[in-house]
Amino acid sequence: MSRSGRPTDDKPLPPLYAMTHGGIESTAADEITRDIGGEVKKTARGLVVFRTDTLNDKVLSLRTTEDVFLMAWGSDSLTYKSEDLETLRTWTARKPDWDHLFKLHHKIRPKTKGRPTYHLVCQMQGEHGFRRADARAAFIEGLAGKIPHGWHYSNENAWLEIWLTIYSKTAVCGVRLSDRTMRHRTYKLDHIAASLRPTVAAAMVRLAGIGPEMTVLDPFCGAGTILAETLDVAEKRSRGGQVRVIGGDIDPNAVFVTSQNLENVGRASLARWDATALPLETASVDRIISNPPFGKQLSSIEQIGPLYEAAAEEWDRVLKPGGRAVLLAMEHEGLKRTLHAHRWSQARQTRVRLLGQPAILSVWNKPAI
Repeated sequence: MSRSGRPTDDKPLPPLYAMTHGGIESTAADEITRDIGGEVKKTARGLVVFRTDTLNDKVLSLRTTEDVFLMAWGSDSLTYKSEDLETLRTWTARKPDWDHLFKLHHKIRPKTKGRPTYHLVCQMQGEHGFRRADARAAFIEGLAGKIPHGWHYSNENAWLEIWLTIYSKTAVCGVRLSDRTMRHRTYKLDHIAASLRPTVAAAMVRLAGIGPEMTVLDPFCGAGTILAETLDVAEKRSRGGQVRVIGGDIDPNAVFVTSQNLENVGRASLARWDATALPLETASVDRIISNPPFGKQLSSIEQIGPLYEAAAEEWDRVLKPGGRAVLLAMEHEGLKRTLHAHRWSQARQTRVRLLGQPAILSVWNKPAI
């Protein structure tokens, strides 16, 4: 590959695709466009297809995507019938230039010492006229003779992974460029129950629009995932103006876990506190980003209403006029009623799934006066 990032054989770069947490595709597309100069070609549930002029490790710096792949082939016209198995088999065998894809992968993911290893992944969601095991068998048949002789199959930490993902009418096949640290992050040393996915936290931080000299608050910090993603953005966007990051939780273990997870990320002001009585000055915060507790985390669902009402009183007190809040909650209707009572306006909402349950990610603006 030349210094420009183009392959030396002058073959065109294939499209890439990013897998995302369902519901944050548009935010991931925005990051791909703005941060790495990609051209988004298509978005679907959990998927963003894009092109880049050059291929380099910038694609591995994306924060809102779970994984990034070189596209081998894609289709959005599956029939849900068993005949689709022949499509999966023949497209895998004939469509891609596997040697070219492997060369591109090797430039981004240089081989470690020892025998090359590979792994095949087949994912399937929705009802189809075949089983996932059948799709995997067709996938493996299509790859016959494509993997270099002498490579060793490995279920764990393989150097090269080829994925087939089937969702409703869509099937996409590609070579994985990322590894588990893209979705799980290296900073997450400790976890607590209901810990937020880093990619969703990154999307929330991006929607908040953090700038220099801002103060950002997470009043229910949990394991500190939102704070960590905020610190990452703050470092990139401070441009000489320091961003102050504040977080706390009523659970002392959560505050301890957060301190451990942030140790190699950056500095944040942490405290054990009651989020309904924050030890912060009025109108001292520019952005609130938080995943407040939901019913299953409390002793009874009836506690949610009073908690949200008391917390919203504090949010409204500490947030500056014209400030913004990005919130992720399962009990969105109750949250919406509470925030409307403070004359906050909702600018955006999107449906996501949190621990397998439907939730709403929403963006709110406090009146300027």
